[in-house]
Amino acid sequence: MIQPPSDLGPAIIIVTYNSAPVLSGLLDSLPAGLEGVTQFQTIVVDNDSQDSSVDIALTHPTRPRVIRMGRNAGYAAAINAAAATVSPITDLLILNPDVRLFPRGVRLLLDRLADSSVGIAVPRILEANGEISWTIRREPSVGAAWAEAVLGGTLAARLGAGDMVCDPTVYDRDGLIDWATGAILAVSGRMRAIVGEWDESFFLYMEEVDYMRRVRECGLSIAYVPDARAMHIGGEYRENPRLRALLTANRIRYHRRHHGPISTAALRLGIILGEGMRALRGPPAHRAAVRAALRPWEWPAAYQPGN
Repeated sequence: MIQPPSDLGPAIIIVTYNSAPVLSGLLDSLPAGLEGVTQFQTIVVDNDSQDSSVDIALTHPTRPRVIRMGRNAGYAAAINAAAATVSPITDLLILNPDVRLFPRGVRLLLDRLADSSVGIAVPRILEANGEISWTIRREPSVGAAWAEAVLGGTLAARLGAGDMVCDPTVYDRDGLIDWATGAILAVSGRMRAIVGEWDESFFLYMEEVDYMRRVRECGLSIAYVPDARAMHIGGEYRENPRLRALLTANRIRYHRRHHGPISTAALRLGIILGEGMRALRGPPAHRAAVRAALRPWEWPAAYQPGN
């Protein structure tokens, strides 16, 4: 059933942590991205940045409201803090600070949310060079982890054996998906009351996978909207050892939450194999991932951002 968008307009939530180099570009892109949206509010939630992120937000012409967390509380906690300050039926647009919106993209996502069966809508995302970013994912599995370990992530994706979907035809058509990377998510206000808050135990990474699984378990859909476009710079976890380790540990924690110990052990073994093979000739991030897979219980509690 199609329902009209909320008269309240969406709340734009941007989570920052030492985001000064990229935040201005996102805020500059908001007017074009929000074309056709007459009412909205913009909220920047800052996780205790040590740079000028807060000053940039406070002085920008778009005049976002700023929430200072006072600590690096994590991505999910920041989203929850912002969401708690708006009406529980308000649609949310959750953005990474290194996103750039394209004209009218937000309106297209909100229009998709007008379908009451849709809980989240995501756009087509482009890389900084203009190429398509493979953001659509399948539900994580042991088989996919082993395929990526043996074949590598790119080849496994091309063969349809990994988590990542890289069939260009999928990205050209509107459809329902398992989940997508969380750089840009339009979240239905109707759905928020059903699904609840984001799980703050995922400090960073996998929180969007967990949230979108819960959306699907409630009988709602994740919709991909190719006509809505944006750019995402991203990708720091590939080279940053501590971020790679945190991602690895949270992959294991997520799997353990929904599967038994034998399945989780198989997943860990696949990750250790794949990351270990690449650690022999690759960057330090792979070695950090191996250590995290061997002792995932030490993360994210041991993670101190900025160290």
